[in-house]
Amino acid sequence: MKPQFSIHVAKENLKFSAAHFIAYPGFREPLHGHNYQIGVRVEGRLAATGYVLDFGLIKRLTKEIADRLDERMIVPALSDCLKIDRHGGQVQIRYENDSFSIPEGDAAILPITHSSAEELARYIWNELYKALDDRNALADVISLEISVAEGPGQSAVYRSDIEVK
Repeated sequence: MKPQFSIHVAKENLKFSAAHFIAYPGFREPLHGHNYQIGVRVEGRLAATGYVLDFGLIKRLTKEIADRLDERMIVPALSDCLKIDRHGGQVQIRYENDSFSIPEGDAAILPITHSSAEELARYIWNELYKALDDRNALADVISLEISVAEGPGQSAVYRSDIEVK
């Protein structure tokens, strides 16, 4: 096995501010927000370029993902207890006796079940993986790890190995 290297990117600008609430049958927390911070760790083999992966590429792609979430309300489209409808440029979110209506442009409707930091980390992992794969940038990557911090000292991590194609 070749020696493995890793790079870690957690720049100040890899952040987004978003509103959310966790809901499951019988429980809904109040709508609130966080100033989220994203960290990326990439493990892999050293390529002929001398990189595992270019820091600049990771920063640019992760920032693009963060920008799509910034100043939005995170809406978990796969929720088992929220009813989500789009009508007339509005997103209606219903939970038991509660209802929210927000402009569609203010919503980030994501393919997740809950708007937890854990599921956001997995969502960002999938988005970054797709973006890197579209650029054929995964040849020497062995694993990818995303951390999502809701605040200082409080983060969730999603890590997965990259399957060789």
